[in-house]
Order: sequence, then structure tokens, then C-alpha cells
Amino acid sequence: MTTRRRTLTVDSLARVEGEGALHIVVHDGAVESAELRIYEPPRFFEAFLRGRAYTEPPDITSRICGICPVAYQVSACNALEQLCEVELDPPLRELRRLLYCGEWIASHCLHIFLLHIPDFLGFPDAVALARVERELVEQGLAMKKAGNMLLELIGGRAIHPVNVRLGGFYSAPEPREFTPVAEQLRRGLGSAVSIARRVAEFEFPEAELDCDFVSATDATRYAIETGEVRTSGGLLFPADGFAAHLVERQVRHSTALYATFDGRRYLTGPLARYALNSGQLSPVARRLAAEVGLGSVCRNPFRSILVRLVEVAYAMEEALALIAGYRRPPRPAVPVRPRAGTGYGVSEAPRGLLYHRYDIGADALVRSATIVPPTSQNQAVMEENLRRMVGAHLDLPDPALTELCERTIRNYDPCISCSAHFLTLDVTGR
Repeated sequence: MTTRRRTLTVDSLARVEGEGALHIVVHDGAVESAELRIYEPPRFFEAFLRGRAYTEPPDITSRICGICPVAYQVSACNALEQLCEVELDPPLRELRRLLYCGEWIASHCLHIFLLHIPDFLGFPDAVALARVERELVEQGLAMKKAGNMLLELIGGRAIHPVNVRLGGFYSAPEPREFTPVAEQLRRGLGSAVSIARRVAEFEFPEAELDCDFVSATDATRYAIETGEVRTSGGLLFPADGFAAHLVERQVRHSTALYATFDGRRYLTGPLARYALNSGQLSPVARRLAAEVGLGSVCRNPFRSILVRLVEVAYAMEEALALIAGYRRPPRPAVPVRPRAGTGYGVSEAPRGLLYHRYDIGADALVRSATIVPPTSQNQAVMEENLRRMVGAHLDLPDPALTELCERTIRNYDPCISCSAHFLTLDVTGR
């Protein structure tokens, strides 16, 4: 009796941030293994933080990612401000949320227009797409520019902002400085709505995720810059309870850790946020979600592009509301005096829940740090999604099936560089 073994390999994933590969083995018509191989070198940021002053994590951790640096800054601030029992002045809280809206807009638009839409329109990359769909790409870049303008104005620069500090900011902008930003946001909001309507007409492969959803949640508004942790299983707890449910382990094919929540694989990110918080969307975003057919819960990862567009519309509408109510704070930051102990913080990076934990000694230095990025949390779900997609499409020839696998991974907008921050190394001499 003969057996058939089929192997699909992608040595370097295209249109994702960071370095990763795919390796899938099919044996006798069944998927034997499906691996997202994250081979990017570990980053060791948690080790870099040890011995640093309690004020330094926001600046250091922002260097983990050039696409979502604000997420790292804010999660670090949340953890350390919680430890130091600091409450930001209300205008500073709103300014921090406004900064985070800028990151959501810039990051989501980068993914949607430069990395993801080419999959649905049959183009190999955004350059080829722009030759045929110039207006679409220009609209996307203009929307991204609105996010960059917020990052530059509030954060000091669009990549690795330098104006964020514990307790707030080093300086706060004048209200008049937001006028051109608001104009760009208003144009972008119209574009987000019209483009979402077009994207809703795309052909989406059938897929249904079987996993728990985990995200931050806020009692008063759509969670972005802070919140408690909520699960689709009905749990709700503050950031300091996250570690009690989380188990991370290392696998041979990845420099990112695998995460499970109460022993189950789980998803964080746009689909999870939307499922758990869609009732708190702004009016325009809520109407748009209904118009494009998302319902109250979306479990098809290929339709995550629609959820991101709804979140872009939300972030733009929220940013405009925050700008309309903005008054320059009387002080740019509140004092944050060190305390010994452990601080915990979460925020919603564009790709999902980002958890920080810091132990601070009596000398005000960091004793240990734990950072759990979204992509490492999602890795198990991504691989299970690969198994299912391959198993359901074994009739496809290898090139088409391999392309479908790459599309499956791009749905999650993985930030591989963020995820690869840990490695246990065994050296055996012979």
C-alpha cells in the first residue's frame, strides 16, 4: 500500500511585519502538522529592563515595535502608574487616548491597504495594486497620514514617540494645533466608510474560528488605552489577574512563546474586541458594522479586514470628539513617585491585548519585567486555522494551497518582531 506525503513550505512570509515561515505536512489526506515558524532572533527586552530606573520602561519598550510603539509605552505606563497609585488628570487621560487613536489609525491602515487588500484583489503587493487602483491606495495613505499626524503632534514623532512619560507627557499641544489634523480626520472618516462598503463586496473564503476571545473592556467606551480583561467565557478581572489564567511555553519551531488561557487556545485582536465590545462603538462605526454585515460577533478571520475598517472609523470619530473637547491641560504630567512592589497594565494594541508586569525594588529599579505581546498569544489559533484551511482545501494544487495558507496568516496582521522576545538556549558539548 502506497502513502502520499505532501509538504507545503514558505521560507519567508510576505506582507507581514517580521521574519516567519510556514511548514505544513499532509499525510494520507490528513494534516499531520501546521507550523508558523517564527525564526526571527529573540529581542530580550525583558532582560534589558532589569536594573533600569522605574521611569524608563515606556521609552525602552516602545523600541520593541516601530508600528505600535504607543501600545508598549501606554501598557508600561498603566502598569507603573497602577503600582505607584497615580491617577492621571482627566485631560491627560483623554490626550493619551487620542494618541492611541492615532496609532490605531496608522497601524490598521498600513495593514489594510499595503498588506491585506492585495490578497482580495489579486495583486502580489501594494505597488502592483497602486498601478491599477491608484485612488484606493492614495485614499488609504491619506487615512494613514491622519494617524501619523496625531502621533507626531502629541507624541513628538510618528515612530517611537518621545513625548510620553509616566504621569502623562513632557508637553501638551495647543488646541489650535489640532485644526489641520481634524480636517484630515474628517476626510479620512468619509473614506473609511466608503471603502468598507466596497470591501464588504469582496469574496471571503469560508472559515470559522473555534477559540475563546480575550480583550480589554471598559464600562463606558470601546476599550483602547486601558481597561479590565474580559473573555467570551464570561470572565472579567483587572490586569493583575491575567497571569493566573495564562500559561506560556516554548516550542521548538518558534522564538515566540505559545500562550493558552485556562488551558485553551484563544484569540485577541480586532475580532475579539469587536465580539466583546461592539455595543460600545460610536454611532458611525456601529451603523457601518451593521451595513457591512458583521453582526454582533464575527468568527471568520478573512473578514477581519472589515472589523479593522470599522475600528478605523471608530478611532477617527473618537479622535474628532476628543479634539472637539480638548483644552490644554494645566500641567503636562502628574508626579509619579516610586514604590516598591509589582505593577500590572494592559492596553489594546492594534493586533490585540498587550500585557505588562513590572517588579520594582526599594531602590526604584526594575527587578523583573514580563511582556506578553498579541502575536504570541494568537500563534496557536493561527496554526489551528492553518490546519483547518488546508484540510478543507486539499483538492487545490500546491501553489494555490500555499497561497491560501499565506492569506490565512495575513488575516491576523502578525507582528512577528514583537512576539520574538524570549528564548531558552540549551548548549550541549560533544
